[in-house]
Amino acid sequence: MPTRHSRTPGPGAITAVIALSGIVVSLMQTLVVPIIPKLPELLGASASDASWVITATLLAAAVVTPIAGRLGDMYGKRRVLVASLAVLVVGSVVCAVSDSLVPMIVGRALQGLATGVIPVGISVLRDELPPARIGGAVSLVSATLGVGGAIGLPVSAAIAQGTDWHVLFWLAAGLGTLCLVLVTLLLSESRRLSPGRFDVPGAAGLAGGLVLLLLPVTKGGDWGWTSGTTLSLLGAGVLTLALWAWYETRVSQPLVDLRVTVRRPVLFTNLASVLVGFAMYAMSLTLPQLLQSPEATGYGLGRSTLAAGLALAPGGLVMMALSPVSARITARHGARTSLLTGVAIIGLGYGVGLLLMAEVWQIVVTSMVISAGVGIAYAAMPALIMGAVPVSETASANGVNALMRSIGTSAASAVMAAILANMTMSVGPAHLPSEQGFRMTYVVAVLASVAGLLLTLAIPRARAAAGHAAHTESAASLRDALPAGTGKH
Repeated sequence: MPTRHSRTPGPGAITAVIALSGIVVSLMQTLVVPIIPKLPELLGASASDASWVITATLLAAAVVTPIAGRLGDMYGKRRVLVASLAVLVVGSVVCAVSDSLVPMIVGRALQGLATGVIPVGISVLRDELPPARIGGAVSLVSATLGVGGAIGLPVSAAIAQGTDWHVLFWLAAGLGTLCLVLVTLLLSESRRLSPGRFDVPGAAGLAGGLVLLLLPVTKGGDWGWTSGTTLSLLGAGVLTLALWAWYETRVSQPLVDLRVTVRRPVLFTNLASVLVGFAMYAMSLTLPQLLQSPEATGYGLGRSTLAAGLALAPGGLVMMALSPVSARITARHGARTSLLTGVAIIGLGYGVGLLLMAEVWQIVVTSMVISAGVGIAYAAMPALIMGAVPVSETASANGVNALMRSIGTSAASAVMAAILANMTMSVGPAHLPSEQGFRMTYVVAVLASVAGLLLTLAIPRARAAAGHAAHTESAASLRDALPAGTGKH
């Protein structure tokens, strides 16, 4: 398909546009963190109801990533990028003009639906860039998942403290519009498509199953982990996803090709991604609270929201700075080694954190070490996935991998909140997380890192993975050669 522009942008411009879009989309995860304590008052709602402002974004992000990936493979990745960014702008404007709970939840859900930009953008890089440039570009864009959240915390804190909170969402709308314009002007449509019929029942089943599963995970602390609502939804989610998997193996053009996802390189990369996502989000949840805890606790550092955000901002810069390092490790030793290195550094960071909790600079060091590991690990995952799936399914496979990270972050949100809520101390009339509670979150994150290491070791080495990729490419070529309407499997 010819490009739609007389001057084709270079690899650097394409990478910059997609990386900027990734940062803006990931900003949505931490955009409202500084105003969480004020949300009940700002929206005239209870604390439990106001928490839906966070939950809606997490659920929407988890649901959309594999669906956006498949739509990109079928109908064009540029179209999906444009649609996703347009939805982000609309959601941001809805939030910017809202003063009540329901429209705020709707707007935040729309912002979450833009998360598909990152896996689809990574697939654009594979389509458009010269082979020598793909590794570094993919590493950079993958790292934006963590970079945007880390940088967004101090920026949003500064805005929330210095002006009206609605400005946060006008800023998001402006950034989304900028990215939308750049994508429209600079990117051409995909030349590699995987035409077919979109699996509507599969999309509905996956979306329903994920909502039923992740909703009690994120709200279990409010509802009670043994309550009938929590257990019923968990059971319904597991059953729905099991039925969805059964259905997906019996249709000719599934939303997710489960025969590809259960191959060792893809399966164990995705399982490791859950734990890396868990470890990354655990840092985002625990370190700000530790920095802001009152000094009267004996361990707290008594910093403001803005100061805490600034203390953690260097971690985001480290993530971005080390993405090229991950690409070089991958080029020389393979993506499996990069992922092993990143997960090991994450575990080391939490281990160091157990010993360094007394000063702000110690928290900064802990954050930077963990962020270094996250940056290297996040950058390695798309390389592992793309080395094991056919080109025609790149966006879909990256979408599933992003979904695995989202499941990890949702699990971290539930587990860390439960630990800190159950290990408390009294400071006057207030009940606050205890020092032992924070240390326990570090221990759990170390255990998650160890499990991630074990799963990464189960990923086949590069030569074996290349064999899987070659087999998959051959199968894809055979399918393409079959007459229209012939079954996929």
